[in-house]
Amino acid sequence: MESITVLYIILAAIVALGIVVFQYIYKQKAKSKIHWLLAFLRFIGIFGLLVLLINPKFSQKTYTLEKPNLVILADNSTSILKSEDDLQLLISELENSKEVTDRFKIASYTFGSKLDALDSLSFTEKNTNIYKSLSALKDIYAREQTVTILFSDGNQTIGADYSYAKTNPDNTIYAVVLGDTTKYKDISVGPILTNKYAFLKNKFPLETYVSYQGQTSVSATVSVKMNDKVVHKENLKFDGESNFKNIAIEIDANSVGIKKLSVEVTQLPEERNIENNRRSTSIEVIDEKTKIALVSDIMHPDLGALKKAIESNEQREVSILKSNAKNSILEEIDLFIFYQPTTKFKNAFDFAKSMNANTFIIAGSKTDYSFLNMNNVGLEIENGYPEQEVFGLLNNGFTKYDISKFDLTDFPPLISDAGPILITAPYDALLGTQIKGLDVQQPLLAVMEQNSGKQAFLLGENLWKWRMQTYRNTNNFVNFDEFIGNLIRYLTSSKNKSRLNVDYEKVYEGSSNTVITATYFDEAFLFDPNARVTIKVTNSNTKKVQTNPMVLKNGYFEADLSNLIAGSYEFVVSVENESKSSSGSFVISEFDMENLFVSSDNAKMEKLAVDNGGKLFYPSQIKALVQDLKENDAYVPTEKSTENIVSLVDYKLLLGLIVFAFAAEWFIRKYNGLI
Repeated sequence: MESITVLYIILAAIVALGIVVFQYIYKQKAKSKIHWLLAFLRFIGIFGLLVLLINPKFSQKTYTLEKPNLVILADNSTSILKSEDDLQLLISELENSKEVTDRFKIASYTFGSKLDALDSLSFTEKNTNIYKSLSALKDIYAREQTVTILFSDGNQTIGADYSYAKTNPDNTIYAVVLGDTTKYKDISVGPILTNKYAFLKNKFPLETYVSYQGQTSVSATVSVKMNDKVVHKENLKFDGESNFKNIAIEIDANSVGIKKLSVEVTQLPEERNIENNRRSTSIEVIDEKTKIALVSDIMHPDLGALKKAIESNEQREVSILKSNAKNSILEEIDLFIFYQPTTKFKNAFDFAKSMNANTFIIAGSKTDYSFLNMNNVGLEIENGYPEQEVFGLLNNGFTKYDISKFDLTDFPPLISDAGPILITAPYDALLGTQIKGLDVQQPLLAVMEQNSGKQAFLLGENLWKWRMQTYRNTNNFVNFDEFIGNLIRYLTSSKNKSRLNVDYEKVYEGSSNTVITATYFDEAFLFDPNARVTIKVTNSNTKKVQTNPMVLKNGYFEADLSNLIAGSYEFVVSVENESKSSSGSFVISEFDMENLFVSSDNAKMEKLAVDNGGKLFYPSQIKALVQDLKENDAYVPTEKSTENIVSLVDYKLLLGLIVFAFAAEWFIRKYNGLI
């Protein structure tokens, strides 16, 4: 309590005493015991009220003993299945050790591709990301002393190299290596690199490699098959120094459809793991490629960004043309993108109209709006306005196809000098326009359908910045590329607007990422979140049928089919009590990265532990680990004090005492007939 507060309390006592002396001693002639009691009660009441007005504050300190955290981090991937009993026993021994529980607060987690709280170990995770799990724990226990015990075989399939991971200064990582660390002779096939699509009567490339682990000389035969037919065969020789062979071939696409590709290498006599002797993937052979013309008379980074985004789907080919391109070149075009058109574009505009081709007009600071207004493109734009920054606003009511996954977070503004627009044809806006934080109620990006054709327009330049921001946000270009790709697919499609739209991949690498999404709109073409959407999946070979409800997400329905095994499938998405349905087919390639490893990676586990102040242990050394945790002076409970400042007003006892003093005084005075 501060000294000034003490002085105020003393002054309050003097004032209360003065009042009491004046009322009960100075003015009273006869002083009985009753008067002395009343004086005392009056003093208590007045002094209490004055103290409440001063409201002094008191500090209260509480002391707690805080134990350091002991985090058990267990690998839950399929590669640990052989060490299941060892892992369960190790975790149980740590959690039930009195020496450990007396010294630490224990928290248990599992991980595969992401971190989860330990409920039970299933060993079904198809990928291992040790680095991501350690990073998550680093954030969770950023301000606390923590010891992490990592139980794993050290074989990571995705993510950054965990051996270089660094934890917080007060944290330590111990590593316990599971599985067999013996190095066996092994031969394996690497990832298959090829296109998602190939074109009929063309060749497509396939590239992979075969690696060998061992010191003696061996020979093997590698075969490349397409739909179980051998298309390439090669004999390979390896030894301790020459242990890597690259395979690069070209394969003929002779028929349309999804083709299963596999690369196999023969088994070595002493080989223990043959799961990694085979890799497979799929490719879809199509009989046509969409040709798109990007017509522009100026050099601009938007051109490169659009070309990259559109050609991320290999079914599309983009040609950047000048406005004076010959008609013989324009005849081969399926979709025209006019970038900042001027009067020089007249021939190209007229040709596109004569062919009834679909168009995409992108306007910017170099656009001649008078030319656009004269060409009856479905909108009239006022010109003569200065350049300004315009932001995009996603229109969640867009019904032509699903745009709910497009993320505009932190996207920079586009540049536009377009004035107010008058749209003379029915349209649907993908993006609205925001200027200086105000929604100006006009589209930035929209599509129109008229005269059996489709058209889109965008009133802003510098799309390349959006593609760069996508990379900053997600470390890839998928968000932007898919948004532009879906727009191009809509413009090049002749399908009518559908109330049920399904999005899926033709080929899935392994079952872990097999996801199908759908959007359903009511008769007014508003997204219907109350619809019951189901998916019926049939295995093309076994004819086994699986029916699941699709789960409502943020503006779309999703079916997670990660439980399916590798194979070919057909599906039907339908809406309950509606006649709407959509069907398709896909292939899940046979692939499990966790089965490709021969032995545990104890070298990386040891580097991780040593670099973070810990040690490497093996399952047989669990008692040594417990002993180290028990005897290490760095891991001791710490006493922490918490100071709590409490105001006197918060003490209800004082208020009760004041009420009691005044009430007792009043009652005694009345009882004794005193005025």
